[in-house]
Amino acid sequence: MTFKEMGIDAYPLHWPDGWKRTHARSRSKFRTAFAVARDELFRELKLLGVGDWNVVISSNITLRRDGLPYAGQANPTDPGIAVYFRYKDRPMVFACDTYLTATDNLYAITKTIEALRGIKRWGASDMLERSFTGFAALPPAKKDEKWWVVLGVREQSSKDEIKSAWVRLAKEHHPDRGGSNEMMSKINKAYAEGMNE
Repeated sequence: MTFKEMGIDAYPLHWPDGWKRTHARSRSKFRTAFAVARDELFRELKLLGVGDWNVVISSNITLRRDGLPYAGQANPTDPGIAVYFRYKDRPMVFACDTYLTATDNLYAITKTIEALRGIKRWGASDMLERSFTGFAALPPAKKDEKWWVVLGVREQSSKDEIKSAWVRLAKEHHPDRGGSNEMMSKINKAYAEGMNE
């Protein structure tokens, strides 16, 4: 399945399902331009073995055809960045909205991939494979499944009941206990929706 078929585009931002958002963003110590951050990202991914054609940088920045932002464009109100790519024919995603600017969030993802690539360089490639399991880009959950159905509780359940159901299901379906990343993502998303309501 391609990223396009999964409904993932470069614009607007497609934040990964089930990933929490940062509410109190901070300034970074990075001092780089968007073009430099983007080029470094592609360099790190290439060194990891990912081809340019397998990468989607999703953000609220409108881009020219060459992938660079239009000149004079203001930083978007939501500076989050999600980078989707295929690693060993598996869809992956790295996302960051920790910093105040989209450029800094993109560069943070670049530095994270560089650090993970170090695991591969230093010979612990099995650890690299294990670390990537948490970054699997899963197709969006079915729209018709309500959070209370996924958790097996009533729609009017209390937060304690929602948390209790989530803990029980997480123990049962966690990937470390033989469950799947897809099911765990669905449970986490349902939990977040239930707690927000």
